[in-house]
Amino acid sequence: MSVHLLVDFGSTYTKLVAVDLEKEEIVGTSRSMTTVKTDVLEGFDLALEKLDKAHPDMAEITAISACSSAAGGLKMAAIGLVEELTAEAAKRACLGAGALVNHVYSHHLAKKEIKELQQANIDIILLAGGTNGGNKECIIHNAKKLAEAKLDVPIIVAGNKDAEDEIDEILSASDTEYYIVDNVMPKLRQLNVESAKEVIRKIFITKIIEGKGIKKAEEKTGEIIMPTPEAVLQAAELLAKGHEDEEGLGELMVIDIGGATTDVHTIGRGLPKRTEVILKGLQEPFAKRTVEGDLGVRHSANALLSIVSPFGFRKYYREPDTIDEDDLDDDFFESGVKKRQEQIDYLPDSDEERAFDRALARICTDYSMSRHVGSVEVVHTPLGNMYYQTGKDLTGMKYVIGTGGVLIFNEDPKAILREVQHKSDKKLELRPTDSEPLIDEKYIMSAMGLLGQKHPKLALRLLKRHLK
Repeated sequence: MSVHLLVDFGSTYTKLVAVDLEKEEIVGTSRSMTTVKTDVLEGFDLALEKLDKAHPDMAEITAISACSSAAGGLKMAAIGLVEELTAEAAKRACLGAGALVNHVYSHHLAKKEIKELQQANIDIILLAGGTNGGNKECIIHNAKKLAEAKLDVPIIVAGNKDAEDEIDEILSASDTEYYIVDNVMPKLRQLNVESAKEVIRKIFITKIIEGKGIKKAEEKTGEIIMPTPEAVLQAAELLAKGHEDEEGLGELMVIDIGGATTDVHTIGRGLPKRTEVILKGLQEPFAKRTVEGDLGVRHSANALLSIVSPFGFRKYYREPDTIDEDDLDDDFFESGVKKRQEQIDYLPDSDEERAFDRALARICTDYSMSRHVGSVEVVHTPLGNMYYQTGKDLTGMKYVIGTGGVLIFNEDPKAILREVQHKSDKKLELRPTDSEPLIDEKYIMSAMGLLGQKHPKLALRLLKRHLK
């Protein structure tokens, strides 16, 4: 017998999933606080010790694969020509590769924006701009500005191919680490992000993991092959599409609520469901990911104070019988958020605190859906109303999968996932109308994304078996 150990070095927890390849079953799971500030192997060793104690008869571990979002994960900046087109295409390439994108720029880079990049804590810059044969002046201008800035950050050039030769000369003369890949938008509104994503992953493996002090973990865990969000996205795509004769579940969504961010992944085309609706805007990827850096239940909890008022918080909070309505004052919301911001490892120990966590998770789910899902715009014309869809139509989404500690360890995760559904006060948002909720109880989504690299059919079977 042989066991494949899947490791996720998360921003808060290091999680292990052991899979017996011959029995085709999950032997066990464990987790421990991620110790990236000292030595990541401390948290890994503790989690492994817990796994060994719980399963002393476990077969020998013969293979280990790992992913990571520790030390802030993969952070990128995206630069394009037009905000709604090439800049958005560059951003989607970054997100699809598992990155957090806090800086997005369009048109000509200004001095202020160059200064922001110099001061920003980013790992990679993706430079796009212009369709093939289109505008090349802007991307060349931006390449010069980046070269002059002498940023100690790899640059991936993914724009108008007519500008490649000149950009090659500019960047090679500046001693900048750079890579030239296929245009992320070769034709108007057409996405082509695979080439850029492949290079992002390569840089992540060879450069970023080492720079964050996580490289030494590879001595025990083997190669850290991708960022955690990409592993989750790959697991979701495998589960939706199936593999060979093992059927998938069809169109689905994954809501991943973490301490720092809330990620939404959707697998499906998202085309208009009604014949009178006209699709506009940039082409949507079949496997789409968005990440919200201001929606989290620990690291980013403080940001929720600027998103939801104390009065609005009450709508999401389902107080237990022991809590009087009069106790839900402004300080109740603010003090609860402050506690979680300051104690990122805090685990709720009462009905009131669990209800508070659930309310925060409901806020993250609701607001992340509004930012991810497509919408319909009604335009009044002399010939009647015209209907335009921007983004994905998710009204027919079959399954919504919830993952992340606040969902998995809450006694009422369905109450959290109900926030994805169609809402009467958000009628123009194309949210699911009748989706079935599934919970990643064993915390295996990222692990199955890793396992699927070598054993896709087994990973698919385990996902179908363990999502409840």
